[in-house]
Amino acid sequence: MNALTGLGNSSSDDQPLREDGFTITLDGAEVTAYPGETLWKIAKRAGETIPHLCYSEAPDYRGDGNCRACMVEIDGERTLAASCIREARAGMVVRSASSRRAGEARAMVVELLAADMPAEAHNPDVSSHFMAMAELLAVDVGRARETLCGARETVREWLGDTVEEWLPTQASALDHSHTAMAVNHDACISCGLCVRACREVQVNDVIGLAGRGSNTRIVFDLEDPMGDSTCVACGECVQACPTGALMPAAQVDEQGFGDSAAVDERVASICPYCGVGCQLEYQVSRGSGEALSVEGQPVATLADAQQGMADGDSLKTDKRRQRVADTRLDNIIAVSGRDGPSNHGRLCVKGRFGFDYPRHPERLIRPLIRRDGVAKGLDANFDPAHPLTHFREASWDEALEVAAEGLMRLKRAHGPDSLAGFGSAKCTNEEAWLFQKLVRTGFGSNHVDHCTRLCHASSVAALMEGVGSGGVSASFMQAEQSDLIVLTGCNPGVNHPVAATFFKRAAKRGTRIVVIDPRALALRRQAHRSIQFTPGADVALFNAMLNVIISEGLANQAYIEAHTEDFAALAEHVAALTPEAMSPLCGVAAEEIRAVAREYATARRAMIFWGMGISQHTHGTDNARCLIALALVCGHVGREGTGLHPLRGQNNVQGASDAGMIPMVFPDYQPVGDTAARERLEALWQTPLSATPGLTVVEIMHAIHADQIRGMYILGENPAMSDPDLEHARSALAHLEHLVVQDIFVTETAQFADVVLPSYAWPEKDGSVTNTNRQVQRGRAALRAPGEAKPDWWITQQLARRMGLDWDYAGPEEIYAEMQKGMDSLDNIDWARLSEENSVTYPCLTPGGEGEDVVFGEGFPRASGRARFVPTWPTPPDETLDDDYPTVLTTGRQLEHWHTGSMTRRAAVLDNLEPAAVATLNPVELERLSITPGEPLSITTRRGQITLATRADPLTPAGMVFVPFCYAEAAANLLTNPALDPVGKIPEFKYAACRLARAEPASAGVES
Repeated sequence: MNALTGLGNSSSDDQPLREDGFTITLDGAEVTAYPGETLWKIAKRAGETIPHLCYSEAPDYRGDGNCRACMVEIDGERTLAASCIREARAGMVVRSASSRRAGEARAMVVELLAADMPAEAHNPDVSSHFMAMAELLAVDVGRARETLCGARETVREWLGDTVEEWLPTQASALDHSHTAMAVNHDACISCGLCVRACREVQVNDVIGLAGRGSNTRIVFDLEDPMGDSTCVACGECVQACPTGALMPAAQVDEQGFGDSAAVDERVASICPYCGVGCQLEYQVSRGSGEALSVEGQPVATLADAQQGMADGDSLKTDKRRQRVADTRLDNIIAVSGRDGPSNHGRLCVKGRFGFDYPRHPERLIRPLIRRDGVAKGLDANFDPAHPLTHFREASWDEALEVAAEGLMRLKRAHGPDSLAGFGSAKCTNEEAWLFQKLVRTGFGSNHVDHCTRLCHASSVAALMEGVGSGGVSASFMQAEQSDLIVLTGCNPGVNHPVAATFFKRAAKRGTRIVVIDPRALALRRQAHRSIQFTPGADVALFNAMLNVIISEGLANQAYIEAHTEDFAALAEHVAALTPEAMSPLCGVAAEEIRAVAREYATARRAMIFWGMGISQHTHGTDNARCLIALALVCGHVGREGTGLHPLRGQNNVQGASDAGMIPMVFPDYQPVGDTAARERLEALWQTPLSATPGLTVVEIMHAIHADQIRGMYILGENPAMSDPDLEHARSALAHLEHLVVQDIFVTETAQFADVVLPSYAWPEKDGSVTNTNRQVQRGRAALRAPGEAKPDWWITQQLARRMGLDWDYAGPEEIYAEMQKGMDSLDNIDWARLSEENSVTYPCLTPGGEGEDVVFGEGFPRASGRARFVPTWPTPPDETLDDDYPTVLTTGRQLEHWHTGSMTRRAAVLDNLEPAAVATLNPVELERLSITPGEPLSITTRRGQITLATRADPLTPAGMVFVPFCYAEAAANLLTNPALDPVGKIPEFKYAACRLARAEPASAGVES
């Protein structure tokens, strides 16, 4: 087995040099200890790993001392002590490895536990931590079990028919009810680690202990099967379990046997899903690397290979995993969390179980060119696994030539403004840099955009205007230092689950959480206060809070005078926007507005987190302006535990934005009209650049219909699913004269393409990404790409060369080096450091220094050095409710799925957990419509109609329906409003007027 590659983080047990150390004696040697440090950690630092079962070295796990496998002998004490919970004191003399008494006690504990474990041949994990500890202590697990079995028979002989009253009762051993995880109760030793993992680390409160004595057992909720419980499949319990009683389902067979060590390599990387940026470890089985073929003939797709293989061949679809398991292909067997700064070893269901999509049968592995005479558009009969009905295969040379020549032909005929590009926040920083560079230097325009336009463009616009930076002012880890946390327009328990663990853990320690949202969030259980307001009335509510803070003298005048400007204009503006005046607009009682405003203003340290519920409105920029004003007027910026944090939705939306994949700014948010910024890049790239801001995502779609934009290059984005008013967007894509799409599947957007270029999936890539905390992190390839798929940076470079650009990058490291020359934000974060440390926060002010987790303590990056207040006025949503459309439609994400579903709906576990489109409504709404949960519902707006199943949710207010946008069969964005925020140019995804009606069951999923 190969060693873990790329680990650079120091152990959580490492101690910096400190002055408060003292000396103890451990096994005859003097060692240094520190106040509050346990004997187990001291021994580990001294080079000895004391056996342990109920203790975990992972961050945030407390010692429990209940397994007694880590006992040590302490001079002067009669009994042995559990080293995982005993703290050192000066002069203590401890015997661990040198104590025969401690060694015998440890071995006895493990022997007794082993006696009640399954036989080794039937163990759920023959390479478990428990088995390693037994081997360390020279305990013969098989002999121990034989001894116990003999003892049981003796007891049965003594007690006869009454034996069951005396012997421990056994729970049903195997529980395979959950699609992601397998449970084997026989292997459970009641160590309590899974309980702590669930209740204290992830704070999900699903696992508990029931029974007493020998009948103690783990239970899920009220002794439900795991698959029927409220488990969110984060897998923390699996990662913590020392015996294999809890295992990833993919690592055990139907009888419950498995081996966690049956992997060829372990690779350190980053999760490709949300903006949290969890560090993880891929556990990989290596294939032979041979090309996919059937009887010696190459095949176009993984599905073709499957179809062509005879029964019993090595290439087959496992019904449970629904992925290709071929000896020629590398596969990710399992994933575990690593101790990264933003996750502390934790993962969510997507990060732990969502990595079989690269081996899905629909994977694109050869370049495709549209067949002559095949119209562009979505064809209900098109099968992405067999795309040759609509496309023909091509060599890379032909595909690249056709792609590049088609774009250059349009540029020659209609000028640079006839071309545009959509990049992707799912790609690396290096790929984003090259993509925007190609548009600006090869196309000759600034018509380049990506998904930030659809998620946080208005937040960035307000932050740039108000504080001079588009990044967060403090990481979400700072929530642990806060007295009060405001969550508004975000649902971190669903969209940023690992970030949510920091909020939930803070709440357990006394931090007050205030939830302000039209929907009641999953975090309401931890909330001190939960305020549900009228959808679309954010500005009215926030202005009323500002009125209270200023009128009651709660504003931090010293901070305002030292660090801000235009406060007088704000104070005058909100004077009339009292809680009494705003209450009818926002639907919140005036006294409740006053109470939450006072709590926020008087907190010693407070943070505001927001999501797309704030940004995805025609007044999204105004929403963010209000939140900025609230933080500034109270001085809750620039200190630990304070700040403004828009939670980013995709793994690299921060990095892609930093790298300049935005039409009106260059990298590092320098305006394209800024002469100095433009000249700097022109010198770096040796190419004149346009000073005219480009068009945004929705504007480009309008420009296509107006015949202004005629050709596009789309990398990793799926506007045929993600854009608002999809009929308009899809007709625009069909109207393009030339469309080049680069992706890992033939997505809905790729079905409109003239040329489709197969690229690498995330686990096949090397490069860097930047998470929501401004942490630049190193991703590493774990898999070899199938077929002829190529890295995104390589494909973009090949297109550039065919457009006459002299590009010759050898790989991500060289691209990153160029980025450093053009981006001051990357100062002191070179490739070598990133590869060694894995994560460095920007800005980093000195070589080798720590990055600034909290910024703006000394001022703001604006010309005046001060932050700016920008008054706002309450405005209604673009659409208002009426008799024809009386219900509010809002859209978003589910826990199990992400973005347009192109990856997660091809991940077997995730798709099994949420296999079909659902509309979520309050039970009152369902009763009004005479619909039983599960029955179909028709939703109609002024733009379209979809039909999908229903789900009851009391957290959704009456008068609202929530629809996730990842389901192509019931695409929510057929319904959404394309009206734009005038500043951020973001569509109003969060509010559309709709009509609900009961639908016939046969029509579920039908679009029109």
